[in-house]
Amino acid sequence: MAEKEESGEAGEDKTELHIIKELVDELYNFRDCYFETHSVEDAGRKDNDVKQKMEQTLKKLEEKEDILKHKAEFLLQKGRCLNVTPDFSAAAEECLSRAVKLDPCLVEAWNILGDQYWKRGDMIASKNCFTGALQHEKNKVSLRNLSMVLRQLPTAKKDEHGKHVLESVDLAREAVQLDVSDGTSWCILGNAYLSLFFSCGQNPQFSQQALSAYAKAAADRIACSMPDLHFNRANLFYYEEMFGCALEGYSRAAALDPNLEEAPEKEKQVLEYLEKVTELIQNKGKVKTRRLKTMLSNLNTSALGPCSSPQFRAPSGRVGSLEPRSLSSLTHGHNPGVAALGKVVFSLASQGRMAFTFGMVDSEETCLVVMVYNTADTWGVLIGDSVVVPEPNVKRHSITHKDKSYDFKSIRVDSPLLLIVNGKLQNAQSQIPVSISYR
Repeated sequence: MAEKEESGEAGEDKTELHIIKELVDELYNFRDCYFETHSVEDAGRKDNDVKQKMEQTLKKLEEKEDILKHKAEFLLQKGRCLNVTPDFSAAAEECLSRAVKLDPCLVEAWNILGDQYWKRGDMIASKNCFTGALQHEKNKVSLRNLSMVLRQLPTAKKDEHGKHVLESVDLAREAVQLDVSDGTSWCILGNAYLSLFFSCGQNPQFSQQALSAYAKAAADRIACSMPDLHFNRANLFYYEEMFGCALEGYSRAAALDPNLEEAPEKEKQVLEYLEKVTELIQNKGKVKTRRLKTMLSNLNTSALGPCSSPQFRAPSGRVGSLEPRSLSSLTHGHNPGVAALGKVVFSLASQGRMAFTFGMVDSEETCLVVMVYNTADTWGVLIGDSVVVPEPNVKRHSITHKDKSYDFKSIRVDSPLLLIVNGKLQNAQSQIPVSISYR
């Protein structure tokens, strides 16, 4: 009889734990799918609404606490409930620590405990939780969270950080392979590729892989509501000079999280940059007509410097002298075998922007903007300098955002070392790899 009673109690506990899990699942569904039942205008209320829902759920859990408090599964669900908000919770850490002591094989508890340590800023403890969970079971949550942690670990050497980034990409890939329909895993893979792109030589393939992963995430019903996804992707769009997409991303991130102050600041920054650039192109840097004619009278092929040599090696690897071309004759995209030559009429320092930007005017008085990336803070060009861009890469920008429109052409230069300024190549100290922040 006693055995039957114990069996009955165990069955009741299992039913109660199942009900509790469903309650916590409902809480997470409320958070993750908030904008399926609420307008984006309600975004400012989301955190408070989720917190209220958490407190309601917690109250229901606490009604069962006396009979279930020694059950690892109950402690897991209580810790999971407390973990639903973005802030660290000492109570959640306590519940989850007790859960893994009672059942060291409880992978989900290890994962959420690792999340709590992440929120507390203890990356080593967080890493240990995820690696420990993976020893029990290979799962997407441990893999993708470990990918995130590895990129945040402090390192003494740059090459050590590079190894962490490479490993983080492999882990994020593995997470995606376990469930290709999980948008959160795709988002973290995008972040891993973004980090790889900027830490390992800016290989364009990594940038495209990041954008591809972000696109998969954006198509997911849960991940599409993550403001960090839109913010991080917008940063990469900005670097790739996809200004319209960047503005949409910053705007969407700000709408989804009104507390994310960086997003509207970045949106404003890009709009001000575009406004300034288009204005300066139109009035040729406000250089007076007489001064401009004097500047252009000094512009001749001697400014080509090493580009005029038959031994000159162009960025594409082509060897041979380059033919000077007018800015108006340049075609969209890469222009092999030719050089753009002009005088600087304005410049915008790269502080707070992705690129050092300057405008140059050629002998026909056509003005084009040049965006130079990976510049040292000490590098720049002055009004009146002669600049040659070997084999220029020309882009056309047509941007409309919130009733504002911009239309202009630009030349993208990935390093100041590719430019000839006043007949001279630039020294190695001119270049410092750019980096961008992501969330």
